[in-house]
Amino acid sequence: MNNKHNFYFSVWNKYLPIIRILLKKSATTEQVLILNRIDFERAGGTRKSGYRFMVNFVNGRPDALFSGNDLVQTFISVLQTDEVINNHLSKNDYAFTFTSKYQLQIKHNSITKPTEELSVLEEETLIN
Repeated sequence: MNNKHNFYFSVWNKYLPIIRILLKKSATTEQVLILNRIDFERAGGTRKSGYRFMVNFVNGRPDALFSGNDLVQTFISVLQTDEVINNHLSKNDYAFTFTSKYQLQIKHNSITKPTEELSVLEEETLIN
């Protein structure tokens, strides 16, 4: 593990409790977490780097490889090592987008049918 990876690890861990809460809330609407720019500048060793990435989790796993990108790799490993978050990731699909304005957007992508709709369909089937 290199120094940048260690720094990013501590930055992502700092925000982990908030990410847990927003992940749960994302089931109803997209959530946005505004992160502290200074945290990332210290970790990366550069100013105004314009970090950006998008990670889609499908069945608990990222849908792409991010080799060579310490920021994303560390983000993924922090999420996957957290028991609560990993449980959510394995049951639903999520998209995480990190913008150049240091905002982490969390979107729940699983398609679920409301139980009310299912009840109506079942009733129609039973009547016919």
